[in-house]
Amino acid sequence: MNKTYTATIYHNPKCGTSRNVLKVLQDASYDVTIIDYLSKGWNLDELKSLLQEAGLTAKMALRINKTPAVELGLTEEGVTEEDILIAMLENPILVNRPIVKTNLGVKMCRPSEEVLSILEVWPAGPYFKEDGELMIDKDGNKK
Repeated sequence: MNKTYTATIYHNPKCGTSRNVLKVLQDASYDVTIIDYLSKGWNLDELKSLLQEAGLTAKMALRINKTPAVELGLTEEGVTEEDILIAMLENPILVNRPIVKTNLGVKMCRPSEEVLSILEVWPAGPYFKEDGELMIDKDGNKK
């Protein structure tokens, strides 16, 4: 009997890195739960738990590019973790992506190759990202 591999991805379909990671999961035959966190939003307990499991602080998970992080003062000296978490709840785009959870752990998968460290099986190589960059060589080794 074949083992079923499962994963949850906190996904932004407009993000190339997020799309790459989702494709890796699907091509590795994972049963993937896709959470569009921009539409769904976050609840505080879920976000705190996810960040803790990934070994991240809110500051480490804060997305600055193409977000209101600077305008909200979140990059200033003295901003607390709680301040950042509250802002993330109000503006889900502030959470960097994608975040993936599997049986092997939780990881912020930037760059996309990071997902391989929490997968029990990988897609067959050679395997390329959507921009054509090699991710897994023909021998199944991470590039």
